[in-house]
Amino acid sequence: MILSAVFSKPTKTCPEIFGKPYIKVRIWKNPSFSAKKQNEFQAEFFTEKQAFQKNFTAEQAQEFIEKHVGTAFKNCIVKTDTEEITTMANKKGEIKVFRKAAKNSSEEQKFSNNFNRIKNYILQEGNPIPFLVELGVMTKDGKVVAQKYDKFRQINRFIEFINDIIESIEKLNGTSYTQENPLRIVDFGSGKSYLTFAVYYFLTELKKIPVCITGLDLKEDVIKNCDSLAKKLNCKNLEFKVGNIADYSSEKNPDIIITLHACDTATDFALDYAVKHNAKAILSVPCCQHEINSQLEKQKIKSESPFASIERFGILRERFAAIATDAIRAELLEQCGYAVQLLEFIDMSHTPKNILIRAIKKHSDNFKQESKIRMKSLLNELGCNQALGKLLSKESEL
Repeated sequence: MILSAVFSKPTKTCPEIFGKPYIKVRIWKNPSFSAKKQNEFQAEFFTEKQAFQKNFTAEQAQEFIEKHVGTAFKNCIVKTDTEEITTMANKKGEIKVFRKAAKNSSEEQKFSNNFNRIKNYILQEGNPIPFLVELGVMTKDGKVVAQKYDKFRQINRFIEFINDIIESIEKLNGTSYTQENPLRIVDFGSGKSYLTFAVYYFLTELKKIPVCITGLDLKEDVIKNCDSLAKKLNCKNLEFKVGNIADYSSEKNPDIIITLHACDTATDFALDYAVKHNAKAILSVPCCQHEINSQLEKQKIKSESPFASIERFGILRERFAAIATDAIRAELLEQCGYAVQLLEFIDMSHTPKNILIRAIKKHSDNFKQESKIRMKSLLNELGCNQALGKLLSKESEL
C-alpha cells in the first residue's frame, strides 16, 4: 500500500503538469479517508514561487506515479507500508530503481495517519461553527472539508495572533471594552471574509468582547454576499463596505487594523491608515510586492554593490525585494511609535506568503534614531523609494 511519494529534479523535457511548470510534487495518503469519499490521496505541487493542492483517488495517484517517475522527474521516492522505492534517471535517460525494506513501517504508518491530525486549534474541528459551514470550510457535522484544510489552518493561526495581543490592546485602552465603547477593527482587503467572520466569532462568542468590525474590499458582488451572510448569522456590528483602502475614512479610529494578502502597495496604504489614525495594533500579512523589485529591475547593476549578485538573477531579486520591503515597513512602523515583530504566519508548505507584520503601539521612541539610520542605509544602497515611506512623509518628517 502506497503511503507517500516525492518527485524532484524535473527533467529538461519535463512537460507542464496541469498547466504549470512544477519543480517538486508530494503525494500522501489522506488520513481522514473513508469509503464514502473518493479522495484517498492528497498532493501538493510546487513551482518556483507557489504551491498548489490537489486530491487524487487511489487509481489517479497510482497512474500519476507510473506516468511521471523517471520521465518528468529524475528522482522519485515512493514509500509503502513495507518498503521504500527510489527511482533515479540520469542525463541519458537511463533509469535505476533501488528498493529497501521500510526501516520502521509502523512509524511510517503512524506518520501517515497523523499527517493532518487534529491540532489543538482555537476553532475546533468536530464542532460545527456557523460561518465556517456557510463559507464551505466545514460540513454541517463540523468536519473540515479536505480542500479547505489550509484555509482552516490560516484562520486559526491568525486568531492565535489576535488572542496574543488582546490584553495589550485593553491596557492601551485603559478600560474594558463595552457595548458603548467596543473594540474597533478594520479588515482591509477582506475578500470573501473568512478572516473577518473568524475574528468576529472568536471575539464575540469565545472571548465575549463587544466589537465593531468593518470589512473593506473593491468587489461589489463579494461585499454583497458577505453582507447577506452577516445578516443571516445575525452578526451585529459587523459591516462590509465597497471601497479602496487609499480612500477609506471613518468617524472613529480603529483599535486594530488587519490585512491578509493585500496586494503590493495596498498593504502600505493600510499601514499608513493605521499609523495616521493611531491604531493600537496592526496585523498584516503582505501579498505580492512589486514596487522595489520593479525599481531594481530598471537600474543598471553596479558591480561594487553588496547586492549586485542578488540583483543579477530575477528570482533572487524578487525574493530579496519582498524581504527588503517588509524590513522597511517594520522600520517605518517603529519610527512611528510601534513595537514591531516579523513572524511566520503559517508553514511555507501551505503558502509562500507567510510573513506576518505584528505592530503594537508603544509610547517610547528611544529606538527611532537607530531605525532611521538602518532604513536610510538600506534604501540608499538599493537606490529605491518605498510606498509607505512616501505616504507617511506627506504629513510627518520621519
